Amino acid sequence: MENLPPLPERLRPEKLSQMVGQSHLIGEGGPIKGMVQTGNIFSMLLWGPPGTGKTTLARLIAVETDADFYRLNAISSGVKEIRDLIKTAGENRFFNKKFILFIDEIHRFNKAQQDALLEAVEKGEIILIGATTENPSFSINPPLLSRMRVYQLYPLSENDLDKLIDRAITEDVVLKNKNIKYIDRKTLIRFSGGDARVLLNALESAVNIKPSKEIVIDKSLIETVFQKTHLIYDRRGDLHYDLISAFIKSIRGSDPDAAVYYLARMLEGGEDPVFIARRLVILASEDIGNAEPYALTLATSCLTAVQNIGMPEAKIILSQVATYLAGCPKSNAAYIAIKEAVQDVRKYADLPVPLHLRNPSTKLAVDLGYGQGYKYSHDYPDHFVQQQYLPDKLKNRVYYKPSEEGREKKIKERLKNLWKGIKKYI
Repeated sequence: MENLPPLPERLRPEKLSQMVGQSHLIGEGGPIKGMVQTGNIFSMLLWGPPGTGKTTLARLIAVETDADFYRLNAISSGVKEIRDLIKTAGENRFFNKKFILFIDEIHRFNKAQQDALLEAVEKGEIILIGATTENPSFSINPPLLSRMRVYQLYPLSENDLDKLIDRAITEDVVLKNKNIKYIDRKTLIRFSGGDARVLLNALESAVNIKPSKEIVIDKSLIETVFQKTHLIYDRRGDLHYDLISAFIKSIRGSDPDAAVYYLARMLEGGEDPVFIARRLVILASEDIGNAEPYALTLATSCLTAVQNIGMPEAKIILSQVATYLAGCPKSNAAYIAIKEAVQDVRKYADLPVPLHLRNPSTKLAVDLGYGQGYKYSHDYPDHFVQQQYLPDKLKNRVYYKPSEEGREKKIKERLKNLWKGIKKYI
């Protein structure tokens, strides 16, 4: 038995009913189960994190529909291999045989490789099943994506992984003959992160680390196998964007606990701390602004500190700043102000600057009236005097509408008093 394949391969289901998880696709009423039952299979993309059953599901679709199954790996295959397989598919059609081409990591195919599939998929010469861990909207060419159905696979639930453990110790040719007295299932499942392959490999490793008549797979042994919790994270993948989005939204929503949780997940998953620090600088202006101007100073200092200090100490700095920003009063008034100003700039191109604001740098400029009538603010009480600054078409426009939060409340009151009767600060 020394040459047996690893446990995940040995335990691959032989029919759809044996597959664990993804009930929304293969359970009663699920779209893929319906396809298999009718035999009417369409080209599709299986999108989900590692260890969720994408390859297994593709194989089972072929088995259940009596189709020929060919597999390519996007890393090692090129246009020539694609064309050769399409030719084979044409020969299969002569014998009225379905031809399923499964491409693992299809997001790694370049445009030319993806385009080579278009005609065959369009004409139905092949049934293309692609597997990807990345959002297809970003990684698959639109023409190919429009010809395929996208099905999302999710990390396996605790109940799903528990069923896998049962299958492994009762059905596997090796493990069913081992005297496994105890498994700390809760720890094993938690460390696996919803990845069936990780769970089964860890279970097999735990059995092999301390071979004995009675096998006890306790928390200590599981920690030895994993060294650290298995985290599903890809710095270029979809979860990268989901976690940074949740992190920013938690700070915007004034929840420091959620913010520091998502921060920990990103850092433990290997995210670049400088990337996180940069996002904090943006947030300090976009979501806090003048409600607490010091937030931008602190966030900028955080970026400098993280760049100079590095990990692991950078996580302390990021935690301090993230929790502070989460606790700050919030205002997006400055963000809205520039957004609305840009809209007017694009709508009203090249509006003339009022003459009294123009620079009278030459005699001609003076003769044309540049700078005439300008009132120097510091010559007046409180260093302010009402005069028009915007172009005539926009003269009373208000872009910046201060909130009632934090220091911005004082700014609002001052502007209301200064521009009373001219501008409306709601």
